[in-house]
Amino acid sequence: MMSSIIPSHPNLTWMCFMFEKVVAAPADPILGLTEEFKKDPRTDKINLGVGIYKNEAGETPVLATVKKAEAALLESEKTKSYLTIEGTAEYGLAVQKLLFGANSDIVTQKLAKTAQAPGGTGALRVAGEFIKRQLGDVKVWISNPTWANHHGVFNAAGLETTQYAYYDAKDKDFAAMLADLEQAEKGDVVLLHGCCHNPTGIDPTEQEWEVLAKLVADKGLLPLFDFAYQGFASGVEEDAAGLRIFAKYNSEILVASSFSKNFGLYNERVGAFTLVAPSTTVAETAFSQVKAIIRSIYSNPPAHGAAVVTYILNNPELRAEWEAEVAEMRERIQEMRVLFVNTLKEVGVDADFSFIERQNGMFSFSGLSKEQVARLKSELGIYIVGSGRISVAGMTKSNMLPLCQGIAAVM
Repeated sequence: MMSSIIPSHPNLTWMCFMFEKVVAAPADPILGLTEEFKKDPRTDKINLGVGIYKNEAGETPVLATVKKAEAALLESEKTKSYLTIEGTAEYGLAVQKLLFGANSDIVTQKLAKTAQAPGGTGALRVAGEFIKRQLGDVKVWISNPTWANHHGVFNAAGLETTQYAYYDAKDKDFAAMLADLEQAEKGDVVLLHGCCHNPTGIDPTEQEWEVLAKLVADKGLLPLFDFAYQGFASGVEEDAAGLRIFAKYNSEILVASSFSKNFGLYNERVGAFTLVAPSTTVAETAFSQVKAIIRSIYSNPPAHGAAVVTYILNNPELRAEWEAEVAEMRERIQEMRVLFVNTLKEVGVDADFSFIERQNGMFSFSGLSKEQVARLKSELGIYIVGSGRISVAGMTKSNMLPLCQGIAAVM
């Protein structure tokens, strides 16, 4: 059978195959950790690496509102035809209202254009391609620390990335952040985490957002918001405060948002790229280039996940129920933060971890060293990211004691 597929050749053993030159890529620091975890035969292993919400049973449930929306959509679905390049207009408008507020000037004056993207990562890559092709060789300023994939996404688009200070031991270092951003040049891009900073869980206050917004506007920088956790800090509306403050001072903004976490649609890859411009005309012209980029990368988006999000956000009853579900997830994570800090004390850890209770969102920047992280994995089967980032969303009452005992053992 093989002889009919691969033609015989007298010198086949001497031939050089092109793929033999390819070297193995390093494992992804987050998703690669999950692969290691799956292969680990230990039954008491704990995975706190990837950012996925788990309930007390250790499961990642489908939200009740998502189930209801899917049932309604299945009943009314009439076609599986392609969507347009940017996805549906209804989805784009729902995204804009969630980000900026239904009565904001951006929405009412049609100053924004939104394209559905394959997850937040897809939206960031579209942003990177747009920046590179339309704005040229500008720098993208990224917080230190940040999500492990940020630099890779923008470097892959051909952009240079540089860092601004953000975190100092147990809290954000706002003065150092401002000092670094003062060095940015006109036209540079500043990547900001909309809320629930990943990995630190520490966000600017509203007063600090105001200072940042004015600085970015005064220096002629372009703000790019990565908005993956809306609803997980204080509430769906409250968490948009930073972005909305920026919109008061900056007439041009890019936003990469995701519904993986707050709708539990992890494997549906539902994201959005939103461009805000000074006028409708400028927004439409700039967005034509965004559509050209999308056409050359993935052509048009999948329908299902975005249809679910649109249905829920446009149905007042389901919208209220969804916000209650997000609140339940948020409150459980905060409960785990408090339990984590208290349990560390109970098992004899002298170091002060109280700062973890003041953090927001799914993650905590624990301060554990790479050596301690490596020991947790090799000796105890506890998996966290090498930077010391712990997924609080993966903690449960049942795994809390062994987790804290493990940390005590490597301290």
